[in-house]
Amino acid sequence: MAGALYRWLWQHEFWLPPGITWEDMQETEDTRYPQPRDLLLSIPFAVILVAVRYAFERAVALPLSSKLGVRDKQRPKAQPNPVLETFYTTRCKNPKEGELIGLAKQSDLPVRKVERWFRRRRNADRPSLSKKFCEACWRFLFYITAFFTGLAVLYDKPWLWDHRECWTGYPQQPLQPSLFWYYLLELSFYWSLVFTLPFDVKRKDFKEQIVHHAATIFLISFSYCANYIRIGTLVLVIHDASDCFLEPTKIFNYMKWKKTCDSLFMIFSAVFLISRLVVFPYTVLYNTYYYSMEIFQPFFGYYFVNTLLIILQLLHVFWSCLIIRMVYKFILQGTMEKDMRSDTEESDRDEEREKIKEKEKNGMAYFSNVTSNNYIQRNGSEPLNSRTHLSNGHVKDR
Repeated sequence: MAGALYRWLWQHEFWLPPGITWEDMQETEDTRYPQPRDLLLSIPFAVILVAVRYAFERAVALPLSSKLGVRDKQRPKAQPNPVLETFYTTRCKNPKEGELIGLAKQSDLPVRKVERWFRRRRNADRPSLSKKFCEACWRFLFYITAFFTGLAVLYDKPWLWDHRECWTGYPQQPLQPSLFWYYLLELSFYWSLVFTLPFDVKRKDFKEQIVHHAATIFLISFSYCANYIRIGTLVLVIHDASDCFLEPTKIFNYMKWKKTCDSLFMIFSAVFLISRLVVFPYTVLYNTYYYSMEIFQPFFGYYFVNTLLIILQLLHVFWSCLIIRMVYKFILQGTMEKDMRSDTEESDRDEEREKIKEKEKNGMAYFSNVTSNNYIQRNGSEPLNSRTHLSNGHVKDR
């Protein structure tokens, strides 16, 4: 069964253009082609990257956050409550009004205290500011390294300047060592992101991030096996270009350097919109959709790669809409609003509002009492609080 599935999966009709078989892709002493087994190296390399990241965040990023004044907000802790904790871990983290009333009866607490307990419990699960800072530092280090590595690898390659060169001699394009290690670096990094996904900062576009990581890993893996490496390197460099500005924007935001953060955000927005909505469609999508057909007829790999690239482009459009909205508000308000992808921390605002209203109500009552006494005094009477009523209806001075 496993053998039949293996033979079906690696049919040359899936991976190679018509007229080319796996025998044509056999390696010689002088020529090396991509082999699917090479991708297995990305798993141990991803584990190494996770270890390097852990060491970097503890030894470099965390001390750096303290020196740069990144302070974690003191959060009030939720009091231990087995009933509420069980509901929180097994049912849901944000109960509805009816569920709150039921939980209040079970735990013998007012509904307001139950709401406060869930707010504080949710806040306890949210990542601290220092954790966000460390994650942004690690990603910035990788993206800047990967981007300049890609430029160093591609600057003398003809397909960087003439995109039709991506298909010259395809698929019998020898694999160069520099391209192999560049591909392995990028694939290992995205695998490491998958491994640390449960522990990383979760944002509102968490589902889109999962789709992005999955599409990227499939795209890198399939493009390697089908020898789409030339077009794949262009995709990687284009993506890393804007990410180099995104992470430092986050870093300065966590440091409260408002002007620097706003400036970097505008630069990031320009680079992202140009690279993802202009350069990527022309350099990659048009290239794979039209230029490739000048060399070979469409086959399964052609449709599969273009499908993955379109998925990436749809994600680009989704994130571009968020960025354009933030830029629009920045132009109107003169300051950048909080990242709409961030899961903002809840505070006891409702409780604070109620306290303020109660204080205002008490203040109005006090003001009414004072003015009433002043009115009585102006009319020749004594203030009511200095007089005592007897049972017979007469008034006696205290």
